[in-house]
Parts: sequence; structure tokens; C-alpha cells
Amino acid sequence: MPTELEELVSFLHSPQPAVVQIALDNLVGYSTGPSQQIFSYDNYEAIKDLKKLSSSNSRTLVTQSVTILANLCEDTTMRNLIVEDLDYLKDLSTRIVRLKNSNADLMCILLNNLAKNDLINKILDFEFEPSEEEKQVFSSTKIIDCLMDCFVKGHDRKLNPYANYDYLAYFFADLSRFQQGRSYFVTEQTFDQVVPISKLLVFTEKYDDKIRREGVASTIKNSLFDTNAHMKLLTDPKINILPFILLPLAGPEDIDEDEMFDLPEELQLLPSDKQREPLSGIQCIHLESLLLLCTTKPAREYLREKQVYSIIRELHKATDVEEVIELCDRIVQMLKRDEAPDNAEIEAIESDEDDDKIVEIV
Repeated sequence: MPTELEELVSFLHSPQPAVVQIALDNLVGYSTGPSQQIFSYDNYEAIKDLKKLSSSNSRTLVTQSVTILANLCEDTTMRNLIVEDLDYLKDLSTRIVRLKNSNADLMCILLNNLAKNDLINKILDFEFEPSEEEKQVFSSTKIIDCLMDCFVKGHDRKLNPYANYDYLAYFFADLSRFQQGRSYFVTEQTFDQVVPISKLLVFTEKYDDKIRREGVASTIKNSLFDTNAHMKLLTDPKINILPFILLPLAGPEDIDEDEMFDLPEELQLLPSDKQREPLSGIQCIHLESLLLLCTTKPAREYLREKQVYSIIRELHKATDVEEVIELCDRIVQMLKRDEAPDNAEIEAIESDEDDDKIVEIV
């Protein structure tokens, strides 16, 4: 005989909207922590109900059902039941790029939480039919390109008054952990002749938005696991990735002229009030990106030519955070010696990945 809570879960597929609403009102609070196992009742029938409700036309029903689904992603079985439904994954991602969707930000969180499963790569193949209004915003019918446009163009709510799309930063970071996702970010797209990673770089110094900075920093780092792309990312003037990694690490310290004018132009003559990335965790992500660049000899030589050492030296002096100091030391060792790196460098960085974090909605 079902418990009271299990019976409440079963009400999610009631034909009466009022009953469903009452069930959702009471179940949101049980969607995190150990209590979320009530949603496994009756062979996880609630997952099917919640997916259906999250695709409805009721703003309230969608808000609550998407919230519950996002929280349930903490459980691997329930997460897989959501992401392995490719029709639902396509519907979810399509709804995010619909410019009148009042739940777009919540759906971005759910999409991010689903990206722990490698089936998320299917999103790279999805297309949608834009409305006439959406055709004025999107130049591609591929959903991944439209998600990128939402993130870049919609951060100030100009695309959608209900959404800023910040959590797509974490989605991009997770997607870039997979080879297919990485390939997308470092490959020039035919519809606009732009390498997607270059669209994200400007957000590495958006100091009023930790989510964007952290997600973009992680996307950059993960993309650099494709070592074949290093020199293109460094030397292609349409990408020019190095200044966007270094600027968050640079502070107001004076650097000798003989070093300063070898730095990338963007780092020369910085103002006396130049602000360094305030969070040591994000500093570490950028330092790990530099370490990855140090794993190929041409990139190491390029970093030496651009006086990367001088930025790392000043950061080392300015910080008392042990992890930052350790990463600075490792970069200095790589730049000050002319020898092939041990593959353990990449393995050590991979072991530090923290992109599996589920975003809970409370």
C-alpha cells in the first residue's frame, strides 16, 4: 500500500489540473536530498508525468515541474530517464530558445544538470523552426547555435525579458568536457564563419556575474584539452584567446618596460585600478588553462614570447592562496624549462574537474 507521499506523487498524472497543482505545490520541497526517492514510486512514473507537465502551456505548472526535474538530476537513474528521452531533450532545448518563454532560465538549469550524461551531445544535431521574430535574432536553425546567441545577446534581458541565460555558461562548460562538444567550440561554423569559443571570451572579466565568468573559464579550459587546436586559438586574430585568459590574472602591478611591450597588446599599459579576478577558484581555472597550453612545445614558446611569466610572477607575489601559488609554480617550471611535458600534467588537471556539480533550485 503506498505511503501518503507516494500517493501524492501518483496524483501527478491526475486528469484534474487542480489536483495536479496541489500535488506539485507539496512535492517541490521533497525534490532535494534523500526525500527525492519518493519520485521513484511506481517504476519512476513521476518522471514521465513531470516531463509532460513541463511541456504544458501553464506557466505555474512548468515552473514547478522543471524545478523538480532539475533537482532530481542529482540522482543518476532519474537524470538518465530524463536525458535519454531525446524527444524531450529536443523539446526542452527548443523551448529555451523561444524568445517569449518565461521559464527559460529554469530550463537552462535543467539543461545544465542533464549535461552530466554524454547523450547531451545529441543537442549538437538538433534543429528547430524559428518564428518570424526569432529569424531576426538567429542566423542558424541549429539549436546549439541559437543557445549560443541567447547567451551572448541575451545577458541583459534584451532578447527575453524573463531570462538572462546565465546558466548556459555551466551548460557550455559541461558540454565541452566531451570530445564532440569540444570540437564544436573550437571549429569555425559555416553559417557565420566564427569559432564559437571566441563569442564567449568577453565574459571572462564580467565581474558582476560569477556564473558567467566561472562557466566561460571552464569552457575555455575544457576546450584546451584539444591540443591540436592550441596554436589556432592562440594565433588566429579572430580568436586571440590568450589575453582573455591573462587579463583576469593581471592586477595593477607595474611591469618593467622590457617585459611589458612583449605582452599581448591588451595587457600593455593597464590602468592603476586594474582589478584582478576576485575569486581564487576562477583564477585557478585560468591557470589550469595556461598549464594545458604548456603541454605543447609551440604553445610554450608562444607563451614565452608573450611574457606570460611576468603576469604569473606578479600574481604569485599578490596571492596567499595555496592552490593558486602551486599552479603558478607549475606554470613557471613549464615556461622556464625547454623539455617535453609529462602526460601527467593533463591527467592532473583532468582529475581536478568540478563540472559535475548539480544546480539545486530552492
